[in-house]
Amino acid sequence: MPRNLLLVSSSKCHPHGYLDHCADQMQTLFAGVDEIIFVPYARPGGMSHDDYTTVARDRFAKLNIGVRGLHEFENAHAAISEAKGVFIGGGNTFVLLRQLYEDNVVELMGQRIADGMPYMGTSAGSNVAGLSIGTSNDMPIVHPPSFDAFQAVPFNINPHFPRTAPDPTHMGETRDDRIKEFHFFNKQPVLAICEDSMLRIEGNQMQLIGDLDAYLFNANEPRQTLSGGSDLSALLT
Repeated sequence: MPRNLLLVSSSKCHPHGYLDHCADQMQTLFAGVDEIIFVPYARPGGMSHDDYTTVARDRFAKLNIGVRGLHEFENAHAAISEAKGVFIGGGNTFVLLRQLYEDNVVELMGQRIADGMPYMGTSAGSNVAGLSIGTSNDMPIVHPPSFDAFQAVPFNINPHFPRTAPDPTHMGETRDDRIKEFHFFNKQPVLAICEDSMLRIEGNQMQLIGDLDAYLFNANEPRQTLSGGSDLSALLT
């Protein structure tokens, strides 16, 4: 399976600028690609599609890679069919997935990724690479027709996982509690990654990039700690 993905927890990591912490991995992922399609649908803070695309375009220009926003195409399905590579940025995952369904590109995106098209996601863009968006941290401010996503990997992703223990004075649910609730109704594994971390997937090989640990949650099992920099290829089978 010629998958070629970079799934990043966050587009910004202190003290770095936008996508600076993953620039080397971006260059490797999109080697030989002169133009990609950026999907601006997650719209962080209500940003317009044009403005969000400009942010991505300016950053990829440093890598000599051109960027066109998916919203700029008359036919989104045809655009994804012909894309040399795709990047989906962060924002609200529910808003993102609803528009992807409206464009009729969810199944197509999964097919293109399976065929080896370079794909990069950050935050919401990483969420939609998994089996479903049921472990997004975002508020469901709109209603996609389904939570099913690209299914490019056989698990769900939980980005922005806290790297420190919860405040003991906080009486609300922890992230662990929320994922346990998810597993009461769903059985797929959940891979939680911290802010500075990313997953590099090439075929049936997956590497956890970064120094921070990740956490694997399986239904009815204690969470498992996965060391930063480790080989996680077994999770792809």
